[in-house]
Amino acid sequence: MGTTTQRSNALKGGEWLVKETTAFDAFIPEDYNEEQQMVKDMCATFLDTEVLPVIDRIDKLEPGLMPGLVQKAGEQGLLGQVEGRTADDAAYWLAQATPAWRDAIQVVAIDMCSIYASAVRRILPGTQIAVDLFHVVHLAVKMTGDVRRRVVRGKYRRRGRSGDPEYGIKNLLVRNLEHLSPAQFAKVTGVLGADPAGQEIAAAWIAKEKLRHALNLRARVTGSVPCERNVRDRLFAFYDWCAQNDDIPELPSLARTISRWEDQIVCAVLTSVTNAASESLNRLAKLEARLAYGFRNPANQRARVRIACTRGRRRKSRTATSKRTRLVTGPKPHPG
Repeated sequence: MGTTTQRSNALKGGEWLVKETTAFDAFIPEDYNEEQQMVKDMCATFLDTEVLPVIDRIDKLEPGLMPGLVQKAGEQGLLGQVEGRTADDAAYWLAQATPAWRDAIQVVAIDMCSIYASAVRRILPGTQIAVDLFHVVHLAVKMTGDVRRRVVRGKYRRRGRSGDPEYGIKNLLVRNLEHLSPAQFAKVTGVLGADPAGQEIAAAWIAKEKLRHALNLRARVTGSVPCERNVRDRLFAFYDWCAQNDDIPELPSLARTISRWEDQIVCAVLTSVTNAASESLNRLAKLEARLAYGFRNPANQRARVRIACTRGRRRKSRTATSKRTRLVTGPKPHPG
């Protein structure tokens, strides 16, 4: 779950050097909202009280010092970690935050998990909920794969394998329609239109693309703010297609799931809010647990996760190598 405040289209970094802008488009410290100012003050206080007094020990790479600082930073809420996956656990973590921090949240980005949605509605009743669109597309892609595998097993009485026409296009079915070359598109349509089994797969593939067609109205794709009515109209076209092909059991099931989360999906399209940052930290946390072969002590787990999630900001990768070319100006050595 990621909490995200909706932000304006302010310039970032040095974009004012290369774009036609006005002075009001540049983001300056005076534009901080209350939540951003709180985070800034918290980081500044932590730096003044915990980091700067031991800067000499940090430069000497004193063993155990940096993990201890990361542990202290985590305890102050700079990286939230909660033991448990129930709605009560998530709600308890949100309730521990200050009222000013909770009031500043406008949009909360989550995956399609009713547990997190319940916790947000309980503690942050005035906040919008946005479903990360990656999970929506992933659900549609999974449905297309499920239909293909079921149809292939019914057609050949076995699993698909190399040499089957449907197996040869399985990777093309998961790609975006606009990214297919004319030859690849012709290959897909040729296989799917060859027999009734292929037409069933085609119906699932079209449903996936109709859902993506609605999600592609977001500003990151079109470059303009979408209209809510247009988003819901395209979702209705998706529902209508699934209803026309309700003999394929996977399509009504997907349509019911999308219908339950329709308001949250529309919110994600309108605001372009995503929980990609928290998902990346979640991946690092799972990788750390896998490398440690599991944890028995929750305190050690939290410390290891905090160190892993801040490693990229604390130092450069030791495995990075320079690939810059070097000019040879001197005479080449004689091969003999």
